[in-house]
Amino acid sequence: MAACVGMCRLQMKGAERIVKLGQKSDLTARRILTRSTFATKAQTVKNTPQAVVEFSTKDSISALKANCTIPSVQHEAAVPFKSRLLSLKWAGQGSQSNSSKTLEFQKHSPISVNELTRHLCKQESIDQQIQCLTDHYQLTEENISLRFLVCSLLRDIAAAYFPECIIRPFGSTVNNFGKLGCDLDMFLDLDGISGLNQNKGSGLFLEYQVKQGTSVRTITQSVLSVIGECVDQFGPGCVGVQKILNARCPLVRFAHQPSGFQCDLTANNRVAMKSSELLFVYGKLDARVRHLVFAIRCWARVHSITSSIPGAWITNFSLTVLVLFFLQRRTQPMLPTMDQLRDLADPSDQCIIEGNDCTIVSDLSKIKLQTLNTDTLEKLLQEFFEFYGNFSFSSTSINIRKGKEQNKPETTPLHIQNPFETSLNISKNVNATQVERFVALCRESAWLLEQKEVLKRSAGHSADNIPHWGLAALLLPSVAQSAGVKGRRKKRHHLASDRIKTLLESLKLSSGGAANSHH
Repeated sequence: MAACVGMCRLQMKGAERIVKLGQKSDLTARRILTRSTFATKAQTVKNTPQAVVEFSTKDSISALKANCTIPSVQHEAAVPFKSRLLSLKWAGQGSQSNSSKTLEFQKHSPISVNELTRHLCKQESIDQQIQCLTDHYQLTEENISLRFLVCSLLRDIAAAYFPECIIRPFGSTVNNFGKLGCDLDMFLDLDGISGLNQNKGSGLFLEYQVKQGTSVRTITQSVLSVIGECVDQFGPGCVGVQKILNARCPLVRFAHQPSGFQCDLTANNRVAMKSSELLFVYGKLDARVRHLVFAIRCWARVHSITSSIPGAWITNFSLTVLVLFFLQRRTQPMLPTMDQLRDLADPSDQCIIEGNDCTIVSDLSKIKLQTLNTDTLEKLLQEFFEFYGNFSFSSTSINIRKGKEQNKPETTPLHIQNPFETSLNISKNVNATQVERFVALCRESAWLLEQKEVLKRSAGHSADNIPHWGLAALLLPSVAQSAGVKGRRKKRHHLASDRIKTLLESLKLSSGGAANSHH
């Protein structure tokens, strides 16, 4: 993989002209474009193809940029900031007929739920359905590369003030649970700047003259305010810039049109970086963890348990912690507790952030569970719903550090202890109505997965006309979503909604029709 990356907007007919502009590159444009070509939501709107072009050396990019010009547009003025976002224009000389062949673009947004359920219905088992869902929703290698590129482009802007800074992705981009279309969370890392907090020896020493602030928070706010202004004024394709500096974690939010990503830039947010590392570790320990999280997250979004809009809903992070806790609480635990991860850590893994012990083991080969869990994904999915359909949220707190329930330290509807900042509740935003909806939908889904009509795929149907079954049946709209949960405290084996009646009747009719067709 090349070490340096540049990004161009081009008409595909002009692909070979990149070689003519950057002749020092030892890679041919045709091969690069075939390997790394991107199509995003923004491109779909503008009907303009985008491509990421990778080079083996920085000299190749320098040679390419040496041949670029600042655009001149009538009645407008251009900001002369030379980014690595380039547009390939046709000068009207020569012929375009000998251009490269049509290339296949890669989509970077998730498929619709309707399209997903059609794929799920064609599978042979619920385990295959869950794996199929993960395959369609997970971030691709190309999408992750594009995210790192956007971080690099933003670093070009921040480097005007902090030449040694690094902008790192965190959250869904790197934690193993990212879904196509998810936001790009970025962290402005200033701690690696040389000379920062170095130990002073005896005798004379040199110090930089710097501005002083009243607190780390005020300095963070000032830095993000300036970087946000630069992104707004100078960043090509960066639109809708918002400086949300009074939030608990100050951030700059903007849309990056060329990539189609919604971006959040923070600084001094190292606990979030460790949370990303923690989820990555758990996702690597057992492939079933990722599959189950993807399935539960999809189910939750379809039924509006989670939302892309901030509010009283359960967040994806809280939902993921619920899955991790469930897997820790199995009769044969699938995952270790965080305390166990800390106890296995080497001295080099020690990490204290603002007084919080954020130490976890980095050598995954050290993690050995005493018992081997062989549960299928189908069993895990059903028992997840049973576990939380009967969980005592009113009096119990969830703690993945200890891997056990604890008494609530506060009277909030849902209490999930922050894995690292243990005095905080990561689900403090969730209200009682949302908890009740979550419990009701868990009970409804658990009941559905006990019905033989739902558990097995109906035979005798064409590939495009298979009734919803298994995981696909759980993604159908629910009465709990539109009618609320009042009066829905029914016995477990009682029909939870009209949609279940309709679903079961259709499955029975389908099974009957299929059986008759074989006589």
